[in-house]
Amino acid sequence: MRLLSGLSLWLGPLLVGFLALFFGPAEGVSPAEVWTLLPSWLGGMEGLAADRLYLVRAVVWEVRLPRVVLALLVGAALSLSGASLQALFRNPLVSPDVLGLTAGAAFGAALALATSWLPLHPAAFLGGLLAVGITYGIAYARQGVAVVALILAGVIISGFFTALLTIVQFLADPFRLQTIVQWTMGNLHTAKWSKVSSAGPPIVVAAVWLLLRRWRLNVLALGEVEARAVGLQPEWEKVLVLIPATLAAASAVAVAGIIGMVGLSLPHAARLLVGADNRRLLPVTASLGAAFLVVVDTCSRSLMAHELPVGIFTMLTGGPFFVVLLRQKLREFQG
Repeated sequence: MRLLSGLSLWLGPLLVGFLALFFGPAEGVSPAEVWTLLPSWLGGMEGLAADRLYLVRAVVWEVRLPRVVLALLVGAALSLSGASLQALFRNPLVSPDVLGLTAGAAFGAALALATSWLPLHPAAFLGGLLAVGITYGIAYARQGVAVVALILAGVIISGFFTALLTIVQFLADPFRLQTIVQWTMGNLHTAKWSKVSSAGPPIVVAAVWLLLRRWRLNVLALGEVEARAVGLQPEWEKVLVLIPATLAAASAVAVAGIIGMVGLSLPHAARLLVGADNRRLLPVTASLGAAFLVVVDTCSRSLMAHELPVGIFTMLTGGPFFVVLLRQKLREFQG
């Protein structure tokens, strides 16, 4: 049973990604024609003209497949980062958006897009790390980090870096400004293999690090006294979680822009399925996040004549979902 659940955990997003290859804005390429690219033992159609087969192959391998892979990476990165931060700060309302991480990474990435000398990924990572560090520093007191202070500090820092992002947009060259504005909406329509190769390694490294150390989050959730009792250094352990969580979210922001609600809603959905044990919660959250973003992106590029930015879709779908979860929690608390 455990082996079956483990296989479904990893095969689920891959299956969703595979099905997404059959849908897209290229109206001239039908799902039946996409099927022809599969091996003949799967029952693919035969008899397509060579030029037609070349077109179908180009659409699938150069347009749809990199977009699906990038959606899997970004969805897993944002959801896993959100779940790790929620466990780290012992607060279900924490997410990369709330802590200012997304705004800081967005400012760093926009600054890189507006100039020609700043590298994109390091700028996004440093911007996100700076924002989270300032938020944590403001909220930190002798007694530790208060939840209310952390959220308020995150709102302030997020607003500050959003203002800096606006300044970058105001001063940017008109041609670069259009790129920055489209990027801030959260988009995967510019996905290509170069973006996958640039975002994939840091996201995979950060995800593997967080998954290997997820049991330590259970210890940290018990409190600093209990963590020290088993030989852990709480402050150092927080840094070792904060940096990879920032790296994962910043890498996602650098290639996809601002995609909200994924890091906040998906950990709650996973928590309803498997509970609060981070040893099970983090892998399930990453799997759900990857599959969710692929589904949302497929809808954004297939349901309408003009593609709607995926960041808008996640806000439209994730917002009501989070409201339902919040109302359910309130009923449990009052009942």
